[in-house]
Amino acid sequence: MKTNGARILEALGIPFELLEYEVDPDDLSAITVAKKICMPPAQVFKTLLTTGSAAAGGATCVFAVIPGDAELDFKKLARAAGLRKAEMVPLKDVQPLTGYIRGGVTVFGAKKAYPVFVDETVILFDRISVSAGTRGVQLILSPNDYLRAAEALEVQVQTADLTKDRGAPSARLFSGARVGDREAKGSIPTAREGPTK
Repeated sequence: MKTNGARILEALGIPFELLEYEVDPDDLSAITVAKKICMPPAQVFKTLLTTGSAAAGGATCVFAVIPGDAELDFKKLARAAGLRKAEMVPLKDVQPLTGYIRGGVTVFGAKKAYPVFVDETVILFDRISVSAGTRGVQLILSPNDYLRAAEALEVQVQTADLTKDRGAPSARLFSGARVGDREAKGSIPTAREGPTK
């Protein structure tokens, strides 16, 4: 099944794989998706639409992309995004704001390109899974390609510590520049490959 997310990656020349799975409308959790596609939950990233008040006043939306087995820390997100506070967008507003329904939200092809904040653990993996833009279909691609594709949306893209501490070994093994930092702008690979068929 070709989705908006897949079309955008193809247009950018970014290699990816599409994985389809059977949807249970009563259980849309990323942990369940991970089991169905046989990947560890930490590699299956969920895309959450959040809102917050900007320092300059007025509300703004941002995407928070975090591991499927983690919980978003709103204070950390607010700090990273320069917001006074952050919270989830009400479920009834997700589709009008993104064009996607719960369980199928992705940063690619949303009605509006919102800033993207990705948990820094993303760089620990060779490949990650994200929603392709519809329930029952996941995109599998490298973290660098995901970040590069998000940057092509011409919005702020940044990796940061976004999750509540779980007592597990920290992802702070990563000490390099983060996407979105000025020094990191040239650090995302630019080699282009054709899409995986």
